[in-house]
Formats: sequence, C-alpha cells, structure tokens
Amino acid sequence: MTPRHIAVIMDGNGRWAKSRGLKRSEGHKAGTEAAKNIVTRCRELGVEHLTLYTFSKENWARPKDEIATLFDLLQVFLKKELSSLREQGVRLKILGELSEFPFGVRQVVAHTIKKTENCKSMTLNLALNYSGRDELVRACRKMISEGISEDKITEETLSGYLYTAGQPDPDLIIRTSGEQRLSNYLLYQAAYSELYFTDVYWPDFTPEELDKALADFAGRQRRFGKTGDQI
Repeated sequence: MTPRHIAVIMDGNGRWAKSRGLKRSEGHKAGTEAAKNIVTRCRELGVEHLTLYTFSKENWARPKDEIATLFDLLQVFLKKELSSLREQGVRLKILGELSEFPFGVRQVVAHTIKKTENCKSMTLNLALNYSGRDELVRACRKMISEGISEDKITEETLSGYLYTAGQPDPDLIIRTSGEQRLSNYLLYQAAYSELYFTDVYWPDFTPEELDKALADFAGRQRRFGKTGDQI
C-alpha cells in the first residue's frame, strides 16, 4: 500500500559535498535536484502528502553565507518549478514561521502558495523555520488565546492547531545520511509513523532509493496498539 503521507529529513548535503571536495553550497544545490525528483516520483505513485524538512529553527546557527545560499536555492527552486507544480496538481503549504525570513523569500513563497492553492493531486509541505516543540507551544498558546476550555481540549482539538491541520499524520518518515533521530521534526504527528533510515546522502537519494524505502514500508505490519491477530 502506498503511504498517504511521507515525510523526509533531507540530511547529508554538506557531507556529500565534502566527500567530493566540493563546497557545501554545491551539496545543497544537488540536494535541491534530489528534492525535485522525489516530488515528481511521489506524485506518480499517488502519494497525497509529502513533507520535506527544508530549514529548521536550529539551522539559524549555521554560517550566514550558507543560510543565504539556502534561501537563494529555495527561491530559485520555487520560481523554476512553479509551472511544473501546477501541471502536476501539487499544492504548496508551509509548516513553520515565515515572518523571520527575508522579504524576498516570503514574497516568492506567498506567490507559489497562491498560484497552487487550487491544486488537488498532492500537497507538498515545506517545513521552513520549523520546530516540532515550538509548533506544540504555539498551538497551546493559540488555544488559550481563543479561550478554549479545558474540557474541550482533546487530541483532535490540538491537531487542529498544528501546521498540519487537516492533513493525515505521516505514515512513513525517511531520514538520509545515516543519522537515526527525528531532530525536532513532526514530534506530535510522528506518534505512529514508521521510521526508515538510510546511509545514502540526500543528493544521492534517487526515486529508486525511495522505492526501496517503500518496499521496506510495505513489509511492515502497523498495529497501532493492537495485536497482530487483530489486524
């Protein structure tokens, strides 16, 4: 069965570049190409939601020139791929706070969201300036500010205040480059996600590598607290 929602931690761009004697910026550029190919492959497979961990709140601690490169690549990617996203019926959504981003980035992101808002084949979530813990704090604050009473706060209520409101939780979370942790990514939504870790660096994560992850996913039994006999 094809997952409805796949989330990816795109890790290893810098190490990919270093292993080839290239600048880190070249790794990020190659990673952008990998992302484009994975978006297309997920659309072909009928995946309804794809979430890519693009820039975390912790990434602000990186060198300023690297951050500038990431922002430039994001703008180029969205401008270049807008027509393709529309043709494929892919709607763009953002998970995270964009207010801290440069005006140019916010403008391009807003334009892409507007131009793809009626696309219905697949939702592409870009986690930008995202933090799983911050998302939960933000949701709680918003519920308090709206005067929601204690007895009305349920898992469903809380889910409705997350960035992913209205979308299913990830069935599968993929992390590349050999690291085996969530890194503050979709902490609430990942409660019953299947996790898949690969040593492949993100720029080398091809559609064929995605197919391997999906084959592994297909062989798992998701019990959600029940016994195998009950499934």
